[in-house]
Amino acid sequence: MDFNLTENQREIAEAVSQLCARFDAKYWRDCDADARFPEEFVSAITRAGWLGIAMPEAYGGAGLGITEAALMAHRITRSGAGMSGASAIHMNLFGPHPIVVFGSEEQKQRFLPPLIAGTERTCFGVTEPDAGLNTTALETRAKRDGDHYIINGRKMWTTTAQTATHILLITRTTPLADCKKPTDGLSLFYTPLDRNKIEVRRIPKMGRAAVDSNALFIDNLEVPVANRIGDEGDGWRCLLHGLNPERILVAAEAVGIGQVALEKAAGYARERIVFDRPIGQNQAIAHPLAECWMALEAAWLMTCKAASLYDSGQSCGIEANSAKYLAAEAAFKACERAVLTLGGMGYAKEYDVERLFREVLIPRIAPVSQEMIKNFIAEKVLDQPRSY
Repeated sequence: MDFNLTENQREIAEAVSQLCARFDAKYWRDCDADARFPEEFVSAITRAGWLGIAMPEAYGGAGLGITEAALMAHRITRSGAGMSGASAIHMNLFGPHPIVVFGSEEQKQRFLPPLIAGTERTCFGVTEPDAGLNTTALETRAKRDGDHYIINGRKMWTTTAQTATHILLITRTTPLADCKKPTDGLSLFYTPLDRNKIEVRRIPKMGRAAVDSNALFIDNLEVPVANRIGDEGDGWRCLLHGLNPERILVAAEAVGIGQVALEKAAGYARERIVFDRPIGQNQAIAHPLAECWMALEAAWLMTCKAASLYDSGQSCGIEANSAKYLAAEAAFKACERAVLTLGGMGYAKEYDVERLFREVLIPRIAPVSQEMIKNFIAEKVLDQPRSY
């Protein structure tokens, strides 16, 4: 058992950190204040070749694993970019995996190189207003008409749809009532985001204003059969292949944002003098910070374990979900503690911890709730009856 990074992994982490250092706290503060997508940051990531870190070399990627992608995601949030930085490229790191696994060779040649080169961008159309976490209850419908499908429906919380050129879209091709299992009858498509057929409405939200979240209204979108990923009705299996990598990446991002908040809090506690002593000398300040450090380190170890299992082809659903849960909780507590440690200054935008605190709520909510993860662990690990 080796807990050390390889030389290559250390070089990746250092190179990403150096790139991120070019984008200081003011850059991210301004992006957040202006609700401006971080184009300069994404362009720098693209030019450096990082978008394809986990994509096959045959299509222009680096051919590395989710472990390396998680290291990259972690260093981005750890730099102070927070979820604004990670979410700007998050979809490219895991989203194309169903294409890699289930796409035909022709589809891989057609779809992957532009994504890796950054000339095309994609978003993920999964969540719906009336389905939420119950993906099998989604109502967006694709009806086949000759050599294409006609798709109608709605999607919610679709990230980066404002600038995306394409969409990875899960739909129902067979009515739920006609399926033996709820997971049957779903199909996955990768297709251009035709704004004449898809209305994209931005959702104003609490945090991460720099990276858009959207409601999509799909009206008679024509999608060629050639753009269907996998067999008709096999969309659930295709979709599942991207879920564990996403949980691992979200966990890595959460740990990073918690660590940078903790670093800011610890620095402030060393320098802030009250009653003729640094406030960090008081155990009421120091002990909660120490607890946050330990929780973040433990979450990082579970994240690395899950990534290692995935990359070695082993089952990792339990570990990936656990990593996401532990990292989200640890990061939230670290960001909250950072605000409280800074006191009034923690509420001021110039110290950044309030932005990190707003953004750290995202890993607690998405891509799956903390409560659903506990349901999953109780059922799959502890052999308890399914509760939903």
